[in-house]
Amino acid sequence: MNNVYTHGHHESVLRSHSWRTAENSAGYLLPQLRPGRSLLDIGAGPGTITADLAALVQPGRTTALEANEAALDITRATFAKLDIEVDFVVGDVHRLELPDDSYDVVHAHQVLQHVGDPVQALKEMRRVCKPGGIVAARDSDYHAFTWFPELPELDEWMDLYQRMARANGGEPDAGRRLLAWALAAGFERVETTASNWTFANQPDRDWWGGMWADRILQSDLARQARAAGVPEGDLQRISDAWRTWSAAPDGFISLLHGEILATA
Repeated sequence: MNNVYTHGHHESVLRSHSWRTAENSAGYLLPQLRPGRSLLDIGAGPGTITADLAALVQPGRTTALEANEAALDITRATFAKLDIEVDFVVGDVHRLELPDDSYDVVHAHQVLQHVGDPVQALKEMRRVCKPGGIVAARDSDYHAFTWFPELPELDEWMDLYQRMARANGGEPDAGRRLLAWALAAGFERVETTASNWTFANQPDRDWWGGMWADRILQSDLARQARAAGVPEGDLQRISDAWRTWSAAPDGFISLLHGEILATA
């Protein structure tokens, strides 16, 4: 299934993805990890979460998987600076070219919202997970994001992102659906939680708002929006609104994520 990855890999996107760590993005999974466990990280991206997870399970084997070589090169660049051994694999989560029962833990962060068939993806994650092992997934729930001040241009940003993500075959409100998808994939034991990222102090607002001000003009999302006929002036207004939000002393945003720990 050839989905289009909505975000792409522009610097403004990697600025956000490289901020992610196991602590701020996979805290629900950390109690399941211990030295010697084998781990598959699907959609490793810049590898910052992967590196943290690999350090926790070493000397257990960690495999970082991405959809193509270009994306995997970004992962490799991170590990080139680290003294952590990881295997690198290109693959499609719908059809993993990996043996059955290969890993103790199979993890995917912000992946299922972008795939064409998340239930099939979870079936494959279950297949390559050892019996009794853990399949872990965390995904955003865009419509559950909340912010203040309530700038109308940020509502436009949400509507635009929802349209582009769905046009690409994704589900931007994946977080609330993870439990349903896991049950449909055949899991019987699923622990479901939620957590958020909150940005409400000036340095965080500057970083988050500035990042999105750039992304809406420069990333693959911007390119797709232009191709869909979104006027340049609309993109510029949304970008300006993110900078206005960043500068507001009472600016607040909270981003909800659903999480599952499913026993294989």
